[in-house]
Amino acid sequence: MLMYHHSMETTMTKRIDLSRVGHGAYQAMSALEQHVRKSGLEQKLLELVRLRASYINGCAYCIDMHSKDARAEGETEQRIYSVPVWHETSYYSPRERAALEWTEVVTNISKHGVPDDAFAAARKEFSEEELVELTLAVITINGWNRVSIAFGVEPGSYERRA
Repeated sequence: MLMYHHSMETTMTKRIDLSRVGHGAYQAMSALEQHVRKSGLEQKLLELVRLRASYINGCAYCIDMHSKDARAEGETEQRIYSVPVWHETSYYSPRERAALEWTEVVTNISKHGVPDDAFAAARKEFSEEELVELTLAVITINGWNRVSIAFGVEPGSYERRA
């Protein structure tokens, strides 16, 4: 379910440059991101997770970033575009489906908590250690989404580094 609503008064002009103003906060967020990147989880899977959370949260900047990063990891256009409707497709493996479902329940945790069946599906595909890392990946992208939306990071401005 896509649940995002931004006030008509919201502009997409940059409000605060976190990397400039909140140096310590930016370093802390970046450290979490680096931990997730080195967690051992597949990079393509992490990009799907980042895209799913970003679609739920309505973060245009992060959707742009992670669709570009997913392409660079070899992800197909079909799978990138289908992330919001993954339930209705057969394009994703059981492991990816479990990760996408886990992303949804953790991102929307205030609505229904974490149902036992979602936990069981995730544990079927991920070891305890992997599920901890996957959860941290979801938490991290949710943090980036909130920073990007709150501080007005300009969608389309991301350029992938070589």
